[in-house]
Amino acid sequence: MLHRATGLVAAVGLLAVGVAAVTVEAPTAPTPAPVTAAPGASTALLDAIDELAQDTVGLTAPPRRVVLVPEPPVVPEPAVVPAPVVTDPLVLPPDSGEGRRVVFSEGLQRVWLVDETGSVTRTYLVSGSRFDNLDPGTYAVQSRTRHAVAYDYSGTMEYFVRFTSGENAPIGFHNIPSYNDGTPEQTVEQLGTPLSAGCIRQADEDAVAMWEFGQVGTTVVVTA
Repeated sequence: MLHRATGLVAAVGLLAVGVAAVTVEAPTAPTPAPVTAAPGASTALLDAIDELAQDTVGLTAPPRRVVLVPEPPVVPEPAVVPAPVVTDPLVLPPDSGEGRRVVFSEGLQRVWLVDETGSVTRTYLVSGSRFDNLDPGTYAVQSRTRHAVAYDYSGTMEYFVRFTSGENAPIGFHNIPSYNDGTPEQTVEQLGTPLSAGCIRQADEDAVAMWEFGQVGTTVVVTA
């Protein structure tokens, strides 16, 4: 009877050991944190990290997870826009003469009426020639015609103040001409743009002012 009890105890002990052997789990390696690599990072550095993990834990490291960090977008610098050049309309062009005179700037498409003291009494935009047929220089008013006809008889103009002659016809100041059917050849809003064949076109009120100012012999200075 004693032998049977001893055998039973031994069997129970073996069974307990077996259950313990079955239920004990092998230690697992800790899951490494994702390895973050910037674009272009060296793979040799990542391999070295893996080997170090294997030597330390003694287990095979799980497959490496590489998280690529995108490069920040390149934001272009805003273009530098130069400030517009503001020209004082009362300032006369350089080298535009002295005394009482008319000044016409081909580049600015502007006229100045200047009194004896050198003060500007009136300035306004005009439309000069779209051709290169008027040289800069000093001229004088030669003749005046209250009502005039275009050299090719295509239209009429008023308050014509001539100061030089072109290849085909005199050149001077007058109002915006009209075609024979009465249609203006350009608008007042277009003044400031070279549109004529040689003369300098003015708004009606400016043409009247020029007519009163530009008597025969009046100096006319043309600048580039």
